[in-house]
Amino acid sequence: MERKQPPPVPATTRRKGAPASRKWLVVPAAGEPREAELGKHRIMEMTGLPTRDLRVLDPDLSSPSTILVRERAVVLNLEHVKAIVTATEALVLDSSNPLLGLFLNDLHARVASPDVSSTGSATDRSNETDQGEGNGPAVALCRAGNAKILPFELKVLEVCLEHTCKCLESETLALEKEAYPALDELTSKVSRLNLEHVRHIKNRLVALSGRVQKVRDELEHLLDDDMDMSEMYLTRKLAFQGFTETLSRVDSNKDASTDYDDKEQEDRDDETETGRDSSAYVKPDIEELEMLVEAYFVQIDGTLNKLYHLREYVDDTEDYINIMLDEKQNQLLQMGVLLTTATVVVTAGIVVVSLFGMNIHIDLMKDPDTDEQARIKNIKFWETTCGTVAGCLAIYLIAIYAGKRSKILH
Repeated sequence: MERKQPPPVPATTRRKGAPASRKWLVVPAAGEPREAELGKHRIMEMTGLPTRDLRVLDPDLSSPSTILVRERAVVLNLEHVKAIVTATEALVLDSSNPLLGLFLNDLHARVASPDVSSTGSATDRSNETDQGEGNGPAVALCRAGNAKILPFELKVLEVCLEHTCKCLESETLALEKEAYPALDELTSKVSRLNLEHVRHIKNRLVALSGRVQKVRDELEHLLDDDMDMSEMYLTRKLAFQGFTETLSRVDSNKDASTDYDDKEQEDRDDETETGRDSSAYVKPDIEELEMLVEAYFVQIDGTLNKLYHLREYVDDTEDYINIMLDEKQNQLLQMGVLLTTATVVVTAGIVVVSLFGMNIHIDLMKDPDTDEQARIKNIKFWETTCGTVAGCLAIYLIAIYAGKRSKILH
C-alpha cells in the first residue's frame, strides 16, 4: 500500500501575519504623489537599504524615533512619521493614518514649491562670480544643489521635523493645560480621586518626556556627526556620480595616437582634478543643513524644558503633599498623647474610687444614725468627689505643661 504524499507547499506561502507588501505613498521630486503596494525586497532594490533598517519602520514593533543616514537613502522614523527619502522621491508608510493628513499636505506643497535656501547669500554669489567657469561643472552642480535651491531630501527632512516638533509641542501644551489645575486642586484637597488623576498625568508626563528626549538625542547626534550630515546630501552625491560618469566617457574617447608622456601628464592632471572634486565632495558645505537641524533642535529642546518644569512642579506638589501628610500625622500623634495622658489621670481617679469601695470600716462608710450625721456624710462625700476630680485635673494640667516645656507637644 502506497503512502500518500502531502500536497506540496506553494513557494509563495508566507508566514501568517507577515504582509507581503505594505501601502506606501510615493512623493516624487517632480510630479504628483501616488500610492503603491511595495514589498520589502522591492524597497531594498530601490533604496539600497538593509533589512534591519526597514525593520525600524515596522509599525508593529513600535521602535523609538530614529534618523538613519545611508548611502542612497535616509530613513526617518519620527513619531508617527515613517518615511524613506532618496534623491528623487520620498516613500511614506501608512499614508491612510489620519494623523498624517496635515503632514502629507505640507509635504506635497513644500516639494512642489521651488524654495530657495537662505544660506545662498550675496557672498556665495560673489564667490561664484569670482571663481568663474573654469572650475568645471561639478562645482556648479554642487552649488546648485546646496547653496541656492534647497535639495529635495532636505525639504522632506524639514517637513518631517516641523510636523514632529509641532505634534510634540501640542501634546505638551495639552498636558500642561490639564496638569497644572489638577495639581493645584490636589494641594487644596487631597482625595483619592485627585490622587488617581495626578498619577495618570505623571505617567503621561514620563512617557512624553521620553519621546521628546529621544528626538532631541537624535538631532544632537546628527549635529555632532559632520560626516552623517554630509551624507544626507543625496542630490549632491547623485550629481557628483553623474559628473564622474561623464568624465569617464570623455576619457575613453580620447585619441589613442597621443604620445605616452603627454597621456601620462593628462592622466596625472585628471587625477588631480578628480581628487579635488572628491575632496570637495567628502567635506561639503553643511552649513545649510546644520542651520536647519539646529532650528528644530532648539524648538524640541524648548519643549523638553517645558516638560522638565512640569516635572519639577509635580515633584514640588508631591513634596508639599508629603509635608501636609506629615503634619496631619504629627497632629494625630499629639492627640494620641493627650488622650493617653487623660486616660492615665482618669485611672488615678479610679484608683481613689476603688480604695473607697473596699470593705474598710471608716466613719464615712457607716450608716448615719441621725439627720445631722447624714448631712455631714453627704458633705464629706462631695468633698471627696470634688477633691478627686480636682486632683486628676491638676495632674493632667501638670502633665500637659511638662510635655510642652520639653517640646514633646506643640
